[in-house]
Amino acid sequence: MSHLSPLLKQATQVCAERGQGSWLYDVNGKAYLDFTSGIGVTSTGHCHPTVVEAARAQVGKVIHAQYTTVTHPPMLELTDRLVEKMPAEIDAVAFSNSGSEAVEMALRLARQATGRANVIVFNGGFHGRTMAAASLTTSGTKVRSGFHPMMAGVVVAPFPHAWRYGWSEQEATEFCLRELDHIFKTQSAPDDTAAMLIEPVQGEYGYYPANTAFMQGLAERCRQHGILLICDEIQAGYGRTGKFWSHQHFAVQPDIVITAKGLASGFPLSAIAASEALMRRGAPGSQGGTYGANAVACAAALATLEVIEHEQLVDNAAQRGQQLLEQLQALQRQHPLIATIRGKGLMLGMEIAESRLQPRADIAARLTAACEQQGLLLLRCGIDGQIVRWLPPLVVSEADINEGVARFERALQEIAA
Repeated sequence: MSHLSPLLKQATQVCAERGQGSWLYDVNGKAYLDFTSGIGVTSTGHCHPTVVEAARAQVGKVIHAQYTTVTHPPMLELTDRLVEKMPAEIDAVAFSNSGSEAVEMALRLARQATGRANVIVFNGGFHGRTMAAASLTTSGTKVRSGFHPMMAGVVVAPFPHAWRYGWSEQEATEFCLRELDHIFKTQSAPDDTAAMLIEPVQGEYGYYPANTAFMQGLAERCRQHGILLICDEIQAGYGRTGKFWSHQHFAVQPDIVITAKGLASGFPLSAIAASEALMRRGAPGSQGGTYGANAVACAAALATLEVIEHEQLVDNAAQRGQQLLEQLQALQRQHPLIATIRGKGLMLGMEIAESRLQPRADIAARLTAACEQQGLLLLRCGIDGQIVRWLPPLVVSEADINEGVARFERALQEIAA
């Protein structure tokens, strides 16, 4: 009998015993194509042998080498390898365990470094469940409801959700930048604003990508006013969108990058990265934590990078993402309830709706349940749960995509019958 808290809402009925690559196997031996990747975590698939061997070897050396007490080789090597992947001028890394903790670490650094209190976030962003991270989150009320009062100093600006607004991308972008300038005059003066924090491709809200004009508009205002630009790459980073970082689609230079999820192929690890000069403007001792930079997690993260590079998984995400998009668009032409599909690479959201103003979360729930019966695991997101999200691992093959879409089509036909 399970004694799990009833507040944990399980998305599936699967009890997983083992996994390999894109596949999970339950306790009865049934195989499932896992297109959830643990919400984007198992970037190299389940139990990639390179990652398994690295973790196994490290367990036999040292498991916990607390990183404000001693250093250890996997952590030191990982900082070097991560800096190689960062935008120019970012050359310092601090570790934690979860995305939420990394978000709070970035917020703390921004406030300390600038001496300013306020942070601007963007409507629909998901940044975590801890107090400060939840205060920065507007993808839905489930992480905020009953949790008030929230942290002060947070101002929410609009994000160019063109489909939701019913506007063109240009109209939505121009509106959002005008509103941002209005916020500077009405809610948070530039001299009071420490940072702008954004998911370049929003996750939980519905897989909305930003666009180049919008992101460059933010970057320009940050430069003009001495505001830090923080890119939350927790879900969209690490190759998922077909570039190593999702902000690279938009040709902007963040001051702080936040990463987690795909960083260590399932081992708990997160990080923030910034220039050493910016890091030094924070308070000494303000970064740390008992389990941050765990030696086994760092070893797994090094192996994850090795696999991503050796197997060219960023390119694979772009190619398999295009394959998946084209096949889903073909289904969309046959099924009117697939209202729109958006995202980048292997991070696609399928909106189930009768129209822009009539989401059908009930059908989306039936659809993902039918997919589970077909041996395909998918998650939902969006404020009503109306969006089916596609998050295959970066190792997903052409055959896996074909099989996943075939199973999805059978589920579609089943609920339409």
